[in-house]
Amino acid sequence: MKFVFVLFSLFSIFGFSQNSNASKEVQEKQELIVKEHLNDCAQQYDYRILMSERQKCLDAGLAKDSTIAYLWQQKAMPLFKMRKYEAGMVFLDKAVKYDEKRWLDYRAFIKCIFVKSYKDAIVDFEKCKTLSGNSYVMDHSYDFHIALSYLQLNEFQKAERIFKQDTDDQKERLGEAHHLDLFYYGISLYEQNKFKESIEIFNRALKQYPEFSDVKFYKAIAMIRAGQPRELADILLEEAKKDLEKGYSINEDQIFYEMYPYQIRKLIN
Repeated sequence: MKFVFVLFSLFSIFGFSQNSNASKEVQEKQELIVKEHLNDCAQQYDYRILMSERQKCLDAGLAKDSTIAYLWQQKAMPLFKMRKYEAGMVFLDKAVKYDEKRWLDYRAFIKCIFVKSYKDAIVDFEKCKTLSGNSYVMDHSYDFHIALSYLQLNEFQKAERIFKQDTDDQKERLGEAHHLDLFYYGISLYEQNKFKESIEIFNRALKQYPEFSDVKFYKAIAMIRAGQPRELADILLEEAKKDLEKGYSINEDQIFYEMYPYQIRKLIN
């Protein structure tokens, strides 16, 4: 029995793109293979229930053309959702092998947010920057992910420098930086005991996203560490608790699958 795959997938936003280095004739043949073996076959199975059936569909397509990078990525995708990172990376490496231009930044993103192999993520993102500049993947710049990786490696000064440059650039181009970028910029300062400076950055994030519970939590702790009145920090902590209970936290699409760095799970009195 088949189960229609209806669960929203953050990975589905990519859609199908043929191997970027293939000829038009090859691309047309690959499109037909993808339609038959992914659209009309694999996507009819929910990976959570019928993983083997889904993979068999993709394997049949790859038996016809093993160079279709998108099919390799589709084999990897559900494994990352199930936290089978090493198994998934075997297939994602194949996708990058056959179409590096299309899938290298995606692999770098997976290494940063899912696999949490931060040094490897930095290597991939730096190569992406060499190939196409400081572009974007999953709504955030390559530099954002590089800085986040350094933050997770406890290299706080490097993280601060990159976050500052990236958020300054966004402010100049867009009027203000993304609230998540500002959150982590503030964290990079907080981790260096630059509490007053971190509070200033946290305030910028809260102007955009007033209910951002994670920001309120770290801002409150920074206020206490900076010697500000405890009663004001306690008020902010209570706000953070209520906002978190209402679901106001980091709001990236992939949060359904992975916790983000410094994300608050629960606040208790």
